[in-house]
Amino acid sequence: MKAHTEEQFSTFISQLKETNQTLDFFCDFNKISQNVNNIKLSLCMLNSLIGANDMRKAVETIWQRDKSAFNVMDILIAVRSEGQKKVIDSLGNCIVLDTLFESVDGVIEYLDNTGLTEIFQQQKIKDLVDYVFGIETGLDTNARKNRSGHIMEDTVAKIFDANEVKYRTEVYSTEWPSITEVLGDDEKRFDFVVETPQKKYLIEVNFYSGGGSKLNEVARSYSDIAPKINSVDGFEFVWITDGIGWKSARNKLQEAYNIIPSVYNLTDIQSFMAKLI
Repeated sequence: MKAHTEEQFSTFISQLKETNQTLDFFCDFNKISQNVNNIKLSLCMLNSLIGANDMRKAVETIWQRDKSAFNVMDILIAVRSEGQKKVIDSLGNCIVLDTLFESVDGVIEYLDNTGLTEIFQQQKIKDLVDYVFGIETGLDTNARKNRSGHIMEDTVAKIFDANEVKYRTEVYSTEWPSITEVLGDDEKRFDFVVETPQKKYLIEVNFYSGGGSKLNEVARSYSDIAPKINSVDGFEFVWITDGIGWKSARNKLQEAYNIIPSVYNLTDIQSFMAKLI
């Protein structure tokens, strides 16, 4: 027997939101500022390279004072190498990028071949601290995909708070032997757990504004674990999801929707709140 009707699914799909992005989604300036502050002293030392006519002499002066200042230079080309990034050097050898910062000759090769020597000498950059702040802002866009999920979790948490529903976050399935037994080796971490006198609700939360294979995997995974959890007396699996990305995986979502009794989006989540209250 299906958990929902065709009409209910059509309504669910029609309610999916285009985005959950608030203005603080785009840049995490606290993290950006911290990243810059961590290397600010080295960047201030490297500022002496700006406008230097004799680049080797300028590099040697810093080297004699504190050669570790050059260890941060990978960020000047928007790279976080951490000893992993490999490049081809001027001799055609494959080397780890950071090894160029182990000698004055290596630093000069890095500056010349990246084009930074010209940039510095022509003073196209005025201050490396400000410059790196801009780079960090650009690199932070790579974290947006993960932030979308965190925003959804924050949104659901605020709804719980507004309805005075007590909850716990990031709870592992191993807390309950009966759940561990039905899930087997599949240890699961639930985004939220809400406990009432009648049931413990194990809740997963996500938001997808775009498509991709990830959506099919999620729907398939939840379709598998929900019946197992629901078979344990006093437990219920709840899935709160939203985002128009699901329209590209409509069939898989519908399969899951027909298997899992408790599926909600941000529009109908109040019906879940009413159940909890």
